[in-house]
Amino acid sequence: MSARVWAMLLALSVLWGGSFFFSKAALAELPPFTIAVLRVAIAAAALGSALAITRTILPALPWRAFLVMGLLNGAIPFALIFWGLQHIPSGLGAILNATTPLFTLLVAHFATDDEKIGRWKLAGLAAGLAGVVVLVGHEKLGALGVSVLGQLACIAACVSYAFAGVYGRRFARMGIAPPVAAAGQLVAATVWLLPLALITETPWRLEMPSPATWMAILGLALLSTALAYVLYFRILAAAGVTNLLLVTFLIPASAIALGAVFLGERLEAHHFGGLALIGLGLALVDGRLFARRAATG
Repeated sequence: MSARVWAMLLALSVLWGGSFFFSKAALAELPPFTIAVLRVAIAAAALGSALAITRTILPALPWRAFLVMGLLNGAIPFALIFWGLQHIPSGLGAILNATTPLFTLLVAHFATDDEKIGRWKLAGLAAGLAGVVVLVGHEKLGALGVSVLGQLACIAACVSYAFAGVYGRRFARMGIAPPVAAAGQLVAATVWLLPLALITETPWRLEMPSPATWMAILGLALLSTALAYVLYFRILAAAGVTNLLLVTFLIPASAIALGAVFLGERLEAHHFGGLALIGLGLALVDGRLFARRAATG
């Protein structure tokens, strides 16, 4: 990847790392599906306004593809993550999110012709999946409590992200610009999530959130969603799905720092052990470090 793509990747990791902090703060006053709807609806409105102000000429929009992408990359993972974050720390949610590239490897191997699993990727997959087990904790896997279900919900969101990353490659081939692809996906995600929130949470009966909660919602929608998904589609077009979703390994550091400083959250030792195994897995997936050592050895 070029230096420009790496810079976008680092920026995306900060934006998405902040999403776990914003989400946990908003969950103090609002239920999960209502937050998910506000996130995608405000982000869609912001991107739509930006396209209108810049007088972007829109092609014939592939709404069927947007609906699929909105489901896989918005409605399903956002609903699962917000529900899961009610029961686990935001830093742990970000660490679990770092398993996304591992599931992406499997999906890309079977669904694409140019992102197959080689020996480095296979070793990385094994190390990463072991990290997932360590993260959750083997003793908890034997007794599924609410906390474990929250962790499993976040992992299921990662699987959805993996399918979305592979599916989203088609927008570059269609000639859809990243801001347009991001806006279309977010509109579709709103269509999916709005009935869910209205039926299960009756948000019109909720008390008006505090200014701090609205600030968290706006940060989540404008920074961690609208701006983040423009970068997402740019990186996806330039570097491919496997490289794009390596960003999820960079997310936990910022999420953990925000959660520790502002929310007083603490993580256990096995969470960091699992993160180390995931880091090893992603280094093996990248392959260049070990290939360089083999060449110089």
